[in-house]
Amino acid sequence: MDLNSITEVVAPRARAALPAWRPGDAWLAGGTWLFSEPQDGIGRLIDLPSLGWEPHAVTEQGLRIAATCTIAALDRIELPASFAAAPLIGQCCRALLGSFKVWNAATVGGNLCLALPAGPMIALAVALDGVGLIWTPDGGERRLPVRDLVRGPQATALQPGEILREIDLPVAALRRRTTFRRISLSPNGRSGALVIASLDPSGAFALTVTASTRRPVRIDRPGLPEAGELAAALEAAIPDGLWYDDVHGAPDWRRHVTGLLAEEARAEFAGGGA
Repeated sequence: MDLNSITEVVAPRARAALPAWRPGDAWLAGGTWLFSEPQDGIGRLIDLPSLGWEPHAVTEQGLRIAATCTIAALDRIELPASFAAAPLIGQCCRALLGSFKVWNAATVGGNLCLALPAGPMIALAVALDGVGLIWTPDGGERRLPVRDLVRGPQATALQPGEILREIDLPVAALRRRTTFRRISLSPNGRSGALVIASLDPSGAFALTVTASTRRPVRIDRPGLPEAGELAAALEAAIPDGLWYDDVHGAPDWRRHVTGLLAEEARAEFAGGGA
């Protein structure tokens, strides 16, 4: 879609060249959402890919993913054999249903910052203890767990002028076993519920729920819970008002299928199959 209110596009090559933030500005990453509908009040676009960030890198600390890394680039990543959670990356990438054009333009950071409940990069980052590095307008930076970054549908903890620079996934999280469950109302529909369970070598269990809730929900236990314990934990962690309600699923349906998927994931770790 043409954005006929845009009067200027800035393409900085370094952080020092970023213009001072002003009302009417918008960060441009992949633009797959930005150009998909009218954007009243936006007069200037600031192009982030022009900064030339390396899409991703494996470090001693884990996996660093630039906010401008595309879904396609992330899906192609090759990780060390010790990273048992590696398959989860591809599973979450493929949960973003779109054409190859969308995959090659949509970015990890854009998916996070748009903060739609069905955003699969949110699910990935929360399940693997992702921490966002945020550039502040004064030239500083701060770090924030992704589970705290996303607050609700299209609502984040980012302040005006702040930029999500990268997402860091720690080694310990990448070494966990994971299992992935997703459901939608139609074969190619937006996620109605997305559940990820993980189990680390010490036996600690974590369950991440997205898509069916207005914001990501993470449940942590020191060991693998029994079925009843997990069901009770879900009920306690997700009050009625937190279930999401839109054309992709009613709250009562989302609650029901989330419980089913969570138990499937728990049973897989318990040896009960899928």
